[in-house]
Amino acid sequence: MSTTLITNISEAFLSDAAHTLIENAAILIDGEDIAWVGEAEHAPEADSVIDAGQRAALPGWVDSHSHLVFAGDRSREFVARMAGQDYAAGGIAVTTKATRAASDYDLTRLVMGRAAEALVGGTTYLETKTGYGLNVEEEARHARIASTVVDQVTFLGAHLVPSDMDAQEYTDLVCGEMLERVLPFVQFADVFCERGAFDEAQSRQVLAAAKDAGLGLRVHGNQLGPGPGTQLAVEFGAASVDHVNFLDADDVAALAGSWADWDARARTGTAGTVATCLPACDLSTRMPFAPGRELIDAGAQIALASNCNPGTSYTSSMAFCVSTAVLQMHLSIEEAIVAATYGGALALGVQDRVGSLEVGKRADIQLLNAPSVAHLAYRPGMNLSGPVFRAGQLAAGQI
Repeated sequence: MSTTLITNISEAFLSDAAHTLIENAAILIDGEDIAWVGEAEHAPEADSVIDAGQRAALPGWVDSHSHLVFAGDRSREFVARMAGQDYAAGGIAVTTKATRAASDYDLTRLVMGRAAEALVGGTTYLETKTGYGLNVEEEARHARIASTVVDQVTFLGAHLVPSDMDAQEYTDLVCGEMLERVLPFVQFADVFCERGAFDEAQSRQVLAAAKDAGLGLRVHGNQLGPGPGTQLAVEFGAASVDHVNFLDADDVAALAGSWADWDARARTGTAGTVATCLPACDLSTRMPFAPGRELIDAGAQIALASNCNPGTSYTSSMAFCVSTAVLQMHLSIEEAIVAATYGGALALGVQDRVGSLEVGKRADIQLLNAPSVAHLAYRPGMNLSGPVFRAGQLAAGQI
């Protein structure tokens, strides 16, 4: 394999446990992986050299929560919400109708387009969910299509109970035939444990069935108000609980306690349940921001993700999520970047492969059109995305 040296980097933020920032840095790529990171003056020889032009470097974003498999438009719902209408889970049914009507070709094209937008914005590892099918055939179709485009797929048949079905009848379907049909295409299962969606007993049934099937677990929890979602996630050893807007002291303690066997300095041990914060969604729904600052201070591990979806967060910009977390959630720029890179990798169970610029990891690197990673929050709303490398290859942008 040939080696490539990216040099003349103004600063490289490694997103490692020490939050290392190297000025006047260089990164050596060997095939798909990072072979060396350090000060440019000490860089080893390479077969080819790329001049970063005094851009800042950081890992590619790891977006651990998105809903990209959809058709249709819900902008009218957004306008109504901005005018004061409360968000409720029922809007999902609007997208379900449009998505069911889309052909395989059109739906695949839409998912590919959204994934490409995310890549241009620096996202090099991407999860997405089903959940707009809500019957056996459609959920299986959406899982299959998603598996051809993104890195990981989460089964979210338990997104909403269809209006023409009894809640328990539908929960049984999710846990039975639907789960069986999607298994070849998915790595995780999720449940929307929330008022207007699935109650505690139904959520528990979904999680137990998915666990028995060998899938990793996630929970949409505590988004619209206090509820059992976070406690269920910790109880079942879920990889993440996502949204977490309304947490009480016991919820925060449970999340922090799930990391008791994790060495944060060495990043080794038994991983707990990641609290995934979705700040773009919080803005769009006008909900209180997830308590990211409180969770970090308590010893929990957090992630930032886009929650890209047509109803409540129609953006794949992880940079926007990072700037919002700094400006509105009181995270430092370093904490926000770690949450959007390593935190997302931790939530997906791929932290040994992606999420930081460390030797032996996949060379997923983004260069900013800025001299410092601080510009992500210092210049909010600006497109600072430069060249993006995925697995050692230039995947978006130009040098």
